[in-house]
Amino acid sequence: MEPRPDKAITALASARTGRPRASSRATLERLGFGLFAEQGFEQTTVDDIAAAAGIGRRTFFRYFASKNDLVWGDFEGELVRLEDLLAAAAPATSMMDALRGAVVEFNQFDPAEVPWHRQRMELILRVPTLQADATLRYASWRAVVTKFAAARMGVSPSDMLPRLVGHTALAACLAAYEHWLTEEEAGLSALLDEAMRQVALGFGPQ
Repeated sequence: MEPRPDKAITALASARTGRPRASSRATLERLGFGLFAEQGFEQTTVDDIAAAAGIGRRTFFRYFASKNDLVWGDFEGELVRLEDLLAAAAPATSMMDALRGAVVEFNQFDPAEVPWHRQRMELILRVPTLQADATLRYASWRAVVTKFAAARMGVSPSDMLPRLVGHTALAACLAAYEHWLTEEEAGLSALLDEAMRQVALGFGPQ
């Protein structure tokens, strides 16, 4: 059975009773997610996370600019990975097939990481105070896809069509993620693949 995010609460208990100080992004994420599950995102403070890790506020801010930033993890690094996946697509592969393949690969996770990623996406998609932050992150994600589409089309990223590709690709991914969060047994890769295929086909007569 896969480990579930609520097991982080057990880790938190250990942290509060003499666990060595935690000083890595991954460990702080786990402790933060455990606290969010235990007492809610809004009710959890940076001080709470720092205390659970046995570090001070200043050390926390060396890793994350804010509590919101912790939820998103290494988002900038992940955008670079998405750019690399798109750049690696064979020129003979159609634009939409290349984009679909990159999106599916980009969202593949080790089984042990899936429960944590599910919790991350539940926070991102369902916590109101994270929505403004999400808007900025989504714009950065769209910009990567728009730039790729523009290069394939031989037009400027400011043209409407590559922008349309960026917006529709994001919408497809969000729809797949929302369905994944409501259907425990659904496979994320299959949902993303299906959503991106449907975008490529369009919504003609059914």
